[in-house]
Amino acid sequence: PIEPNSELHAPATNARFAVTAWLAMAAVFAYLCRNSLVVAESDLRTELGISEEQMGFILGPAFFWTYALAQIPTAWLGERFGSRRCLPAFAAAWSVATASIAFASGFGLLVVSRVGNGIGQAGIFPSSTRTLALWNPQTERASASGILGASMSIGGALGAFLTGWMLGYMPAKYIFAIFAVPGLLWAFGFWWWFRERPEEHPSVNAAECALIAEGSTTTKSSTNKQFDATMWLQLTTSPAAWLICGQQFFRAGGYAFFASWFATYLMETRGVSTAQSGFLTALPLTATVFGSTIGGIASDAVFRATRSLAWSRKGLAGGSLTLCAGLVFSAFFVADPTTAVLIISSGAFLAAFAGPCAYTVTMDMGGNNVASLFSTMNMIGNFGAGLMPWIVPRFKTWIEQTPSLLAQCDGNSWNAVLVLFAVTYLGAAVCWLFLSTSGTVFDQSLIGKPLEYDQKR
Repeated sequence: PIEPNSELHAPATNARFAVTAWLAMAAVFAYLCRNSLVVAESDLRTELGISEEQMGFILGPAFFWTYALAQIPTAWLGERFGSRRCLPAFAAAWSVATASIAFASGFGLLVVSRVGNGIGQAGIFPSSTRTLALWNPQTERASASGILGASMSIGGALGAFLTGWMLGYMPAKYIFAIFAVPGLLWAFGFWWWFRERPEEHPSVNAAECALIAEGSTTTKSSTNKQFDATMWLQLTTSPAAWLICGQQFFRAGGYAFFASWFATYLMETRGVSTAQSGFLTALPLTATVFGSTIGGIASDAVFRATRSLAWSRKGLAGGSLTLCAGLVFSAFFVADPTTAVLIISSGAFLAAFAGPCAYTVTMDMGGNNVASLFSTMNMIGNFGAGLMPWIVPRFKTWIEQTPSLLAQCDGNSWNAVLVLFAVTYLGAAVCWLFLSTSGTVFDQSLIGKPLEYDQKR
C-alpha cells in the first residue's frame, strides 16, 4: 500500500514570511540612502556651493528619471538571471553610489552619485514584486506588498530623522558613507540565504509549497530567457496598463513632495528649524508605514470575502486617494504647523493605504510577466516622482510673478504648491475609477489576441 505523504499533512512552514522580511530590509536600506538627502540638502547645498535649481535637478530628474529609465532593463535582468543573483548586485551598487557622496566636491560628482543610486535601486522593486508573486498565495500578496511598502517609509523616516540628528555632530558628506554600510551587509546575507523558488529552499515543506501554489498565475519557470516583443506590444496597447501606470504617475508624484521639498516647505512657510523639519518630515513618512501595512491587510481581507479585484484593489485604492486629496487640500487653511503636518500626515496614511493595491494588481493582472508590468508601472511612476521636485521651484516662481494668484495664496507661493500636491493625488484616484480589473492587462490589449497563458487563465 502507498503511504500518504505525511509532509503534505504537516503544518505549513513559514519561510515565505522570512522572504518578505528580507525584501523589507532591502527597502528600508534603499530608502534610508534615498531620502537622507532631503534633510541634508540645504547643508550640502551650502557646503558645495550649488544653487537651489541645481539641487532641484539632483533631487528630481538626476535620481528619479534615471531610476525610471532603468526600470525595464533591470527588471529584465531580474527575470533573466533571477532575484538571488540580481538583488544583491543592485544593493551593492546603490550602496557604493551613496558612499561616493562623501567624495563629492561640486555639482558634477553629486549628479553622478545620484544617477548611480538611481540605477542601483531601479531593479529592487520589480524583482521584489516578482519574488512576492512566486512566494505568496494570491490571498496573502497584498499583505506582503503592504509590508514592503511600509518598509520604504520606515527607511525614509529613519533617513530623515537620523540625518537631522547626525547633522549636529558631523558634516553632511560623512553621513552618506555611514548609510552605505547596511546595504552591503544585506547583499551578502540575502545571496547566502535565499532561493529562487519555494520548492528549492531547504526550509520550505510540501504543505507550504501547496499553499503558495493556490491561485498562482505563474508557470514553473523561474526565469525568462528572452525578450518577448509580442508581450511588450500587448502591454503598451492595453488601456488597463495605461491606467495602472497613470495612478502610479500621480501617486508617486505626490509622495515625491515628501522626499524632496517638504522639509524646505516647513522651514520657509511654517517657520520651523532644520532639526524640527527633520522631525516633522518624518511624521507623514511614519504615517505611510501604518497606512501601507493596514492597507495590505484590508485589501487581502476584502479579497477573501468577495473574491473581487474591483472591490479589494480598485475600490479601496480609489476611495482612499480621494480622501487623501481632500485632507491635503484642507491643510491649506490651517496656520499652525503641527496641526497642518498632522492633517497632511493623515492624507499620507490614506495615500499609503492605496499602495499595496497598486503593487498587488500587477501580480493579479500581470500573468507570467509580473516584473515587466510592475517595472513599466514603476518607470512611469518615477517620471512623475522626478517631475514633482523639478517643477516645484518653477511653479513657485510662476505664482510669485502672477500677483492675482499670489494674493489668493495669502502672499506665499508654497500654499499653491500644497494645492498642486492635492490635485496630484486626485489624479491617481481618477485613474483607479476607470480601471477594469477583468482578466489581465494583456486580455485588454487593443490589438491582437490574448497571450496563450492568459487564455488558459
